[in-house]
Amino acid sequence: MTPLFDWRAMTSDDIGAVSEIAAQAHPDFFEEDHIFAERQRLAPHGCHILWMNEVPTGYVLSHPWKLGSVPALNVPLGQLPPDPDTFYIHDLALLPAARGSGAAGKIIERTVGIGEPYGSLSLVAVNNSVPFWARFGFVGQDWPGLSEKLKSYDDAARYMVRPSSPLP
Repeated sequence: MTPLFDWRAMTSDDIGAVSEIAAQAHPDFFEEDHIFAERQRLAPHGCHILWMNEVPTGYVLSHPWKLGSVPALNVPLGQLPPDPDTFYIHDLALLPAARGSGAAGKIIERTVGIGEPYGSLSLVAVNNSVPFWARFGFVGQDWPGLSEKLKSYDDAARYMVRPSSPLP
């Protein structure tokens, strides 16, 4: 039987579940609850939680940002930039039960739609996820000044960008 999943808008009531999912999916990239809450408050249109068989099993946090820059982990943004030119995917996390379900593709498709007005989407690929993101049109890019910040994620972290318009 195929599991039933539903991505819905994240609310402040979901932060505890997001924190639990993050601890399991990204144990090496700790962020405090107030970081998740700030992202959700600043960009509610880019924050969603995955419910699978009535259990929270994933989330995405994304927000407008500046192309070629990366927000630091576990540091508040304070505010969004006044002139964003990319839609930044801060985090996509799925528990093992959700992997392979098609849920990731659905939320990436939705996030690409949300990011369309910004001209591009960007992210930092971690945990050897470059091939995963490449399937969705993201391409690794080198930007001056990013190498040290990327090392704070992990040795294989890669900054990736894709145009926000649908690929042919």
